[in-house]
This record gives sequence, structure tokens and C-alpha cells, in this order.
Amino acid sequence: MKTAAAYIRVSTEDQLEFSPESQIKTIKKYADEHGYSLPEEYIFVDKGISGKSVKNRTEFIKMIEKAKNAPKLFDVILVWKFSRFARNREDSVVYKSMLKKKFNISVVSVSEHLSDDPTSILIEALLEAMDEYYSINLAQEVKRGMNEKFLRGGIINAPPFGYKKGDFSFEVDKQSSKVVKMIFEDFLSGLSLRSIAVKLNNLGVYTNRGNKFDVRSVKYILTNPVYAGKLRMKKEKCAGKFDVINGIHRPLISKNDFEKVQKILKWHENLNLKSRKKSIHMLSDLVFCSNCGSKLTVYVKNNFLQCGKYSKGICKVSHGISAAKISEVILKKLKDDIGDEKINIIVNPKKQKNEIEILKNSIIKENKKILKIEKAYEIGADTLEEYKAKKHLQKEKISDLINQLNSKKRLKLASNVNLKINFFKLVKILKSDKISETLKNQILKSFISRIVFSRKENNVKIFYYI
Repeated sequence: MKTAAAYIRVSTEDQLEFSPESQIKTIKKYADEHGYSLPEEYIFVDKGISGKSVKNRTEFIKMIEKAKNAPKLFDVILVWKFSRFARNREDSVVYKSMLKKKFNISVVSVSEHLSDDPTSILIEALLEAMDEYYSINLAQEVKRGMNEKFLRGGIINAPPFGYKKGDFSFEVDKQSSKVVKMIFEDFLSGLSLRSIAVKLNNLGVYTNRGNKFDVRSVKYILTNPVYAGKLRMKKEKCAGKFDVINGIHRPLISKNDFEKVQKILKWHENLNLKSRKKSIHMLSDLVFCSNCGSKLTVYVKNNFLQCGKYSKGICKVSHGISAAKISEVILKKLKDDIGDEKINIIVNPKKQKNEIEILKNSIIKENKKILKIEKAYEIGADTLEEYKAKKHLQKEKISDLINQLNSKKRLKLASNVNLKINFFKLVKILKSDKISETLKNQILKSFISRIVFSRKENNVKIFYYI
């Protein structure tokens, strides 16, 4: 008696005729009538999985791996319909051909009976083409239906914080809607995004996903036009861009207040763009918060360190300290730990070379952006003021990259470090103006795993590579 395997796939739970149970029942009946044994361990079931691709079909992949076994475990794979095996003709052809030619295993549809004559090959291909067409057409119809529903102001996604799902549109949620109004009022009264996040967490308020609020989640609420009575849907193939229309749900915020909030956020964003510099401090990615364990962000322009999660409103303990002050604390701790012992310093010159190439490529890319800015002004997409502001920021960015490149070129030879030095030589290197912050950072990282800073006790714990 020949051995069979069975592959069952169902896309949705509500399709009774496609249910795993009904497919298994039909396949088992076919196996009995045609003299196949069908062991339970060779029944592979993918539930709620699309047939467009095999990528997420774990049971399908497991079945193919079993088919490769020598000696052969089964002679045929039984499916309810060819569409259960694959709705993508490319996948179907590839896997069926591989199974037949390499392992002499056929794929048989128990409900689409085909003879052994050559005509059956054409019929099978036609059935697969029809299944693929159905799959593609269904996806397009679903997308079209969602677009139509969106244009009528209907529900096409989960309700945002402050609303609940109604029969035809979003309905106001009594409790969370009060929180949304409070967020907008607090922001308009001058509270920062971080302060609002801290306030919400202190009140025990959580997002729809059950997470604590942070700067990002607060900003998401403040920029979501749904609260001003609008609906938005992502544009296809346009990352970060949305279609916005008037909704039929009740707004929580007036149009005037929503627009005021957007102007303030835009102003903050412009300030951040002007002050943001991609520079490295010798303590970058080395110092961690003793309260929550997250990295301390180094604000190079202000020469200041602060817990990353505290800045987002998640950590409740500030670890703000000047870079100069914490550097002295770290050096004192290094002196206590190392003393007269020598430490091994290794800095990889290949990494320096790669960084130089990355900087060169970045400068080329940023110069190309200036041409785009000029083109936008020429065609009237930007005003003269916008053109000047964008070009000024772009030139500052390029200037900063050039300075980083020149610094790395000057120190290229010095970066090839592989030596043993004592504490006093280390201090001399770390305090030298002639050595870049990047190289100092790499030197520290060559023997230090991490540094935990306690603001309360004003001390550090240094973890070394042994």
C-alpha cells in the first residue's frame, strides 16, 4: 500500500466549505477509496494563512522538508483543491516540478479529478491560473471596497484612542475621550510632550495596546486628524503620506485648536532640525541609567547627558548631568580600578576606513539633495524663504560631514592602535584636543563594556571586558 501525505490550508474561519475538518474528511475518504494509507503525522495544516506565498506557511515548508527525506516517506500529496496547495502559479510550478522530478511525489486534487493523458496538464494549469486570478481579483475588490467605505466616512481600521467601534463610524468613548481632550489642552497650555507622557503614566493611563505613554505616542495623538473630525488612510507606495477626508464621527477637538497644535509642533520640529547634529562624544553608547537600564543620550551641542527613557517620559528618575562632570567621575573610578596596571587598547583600523568611505558617500548624497532643493524652487514648489532655509540647513549638514571626514583622515594613522598603556597615559589621550571624540570613544569601548551611572549617589559602576 502506498503512503500519502495531506496538505490542508484555510484562509478564514468563516469559510465552512474550506474548513480544515471538511478538507481532512474529504481527503481521508479519497485515500481509503484509492488504497492510500494516510498517517496522522503526515497531515499538515496551515490555518488562517494566505496561499499567495509559501513564506509564512510553516506546515507547508515542513511538508516539503519531509518530502526530501531518503528513503521516501510518502508517494503522493493529497489536497482538497489545487488552490489549497498554492494560489501563486510560480510557487505551484516550482514545488510541483521539484516534488515530481527529484522525489517522484505527485500532487493530487481530490475534488478536481484529472486523467493521466497530456490534456490534464493543460486543465491543471488552467485551474491554477483561475485560482490565481480569483486571489488577485479578490484582493483588488477588498481594496476597492475599503476605499469606497473610507470615502463614505466608514470604519476601515481599529478605532483610535478616545473612540470605540460603532455600527457605521467611530463612537466617542466616555473615559478615554476625556484623556484626549486633556492632552490637547495641556499641550496648548505649554506642557511639553514629555511632561504630558509623565502625567498620563502617573495617572495610570495606558495606550490602546496596553503600553505606557511616551513622547512618540503623545505626538501621534496630537497629529491625528481623526480628533478634528477627519479620517486618514495611507497612500499606496507613498511612505508617510495620507489621504484625508471629512469623517461622519463626532470630533473631540475643534478644527481651530487642532491647527494651532500642528503649528506649534512644526515650530518645535524646525528648532530640532537646526540644533540636531550627528556628532559623537567619547561617552556615546557607553553610559546607562541606574534606574531603568536604558542608555544615556549624549546631547553634544549642550555637552549634556540624560536618560533616553526619561526624555520620552517613561523613566521617572532624571539622570541629567554635564559631560564634563560625569567624565571626571568616570576618570576617578578608572584610577581607583586600574591604578598602576596597564590596560590593552585595540582599535580596528578597518572600521575607521569603512567610516571614512561612509562619510564620503554621505557627502555625495547630501550634495545631490541641494540640486533637488534648487529644482523645487525653480518649478515653484517652494517659496524663496523655504528655499533659503532648506539650503542653509543642507549646507550646515554637509559642512558637519566634511569636518568629521577631515578629522578622521587626520587621525587615520593614529587610529591603528594596539598597545598597552597605564592610567596616566589614558587620561592624557582622553583629555587631548588633538584626538577626535570618535577615537576616544573607540578606545574606551575597547576595554569597557558599559558604565552605569547613579544620579542619586553621584557615582558610576564600570563593567570591563576581561
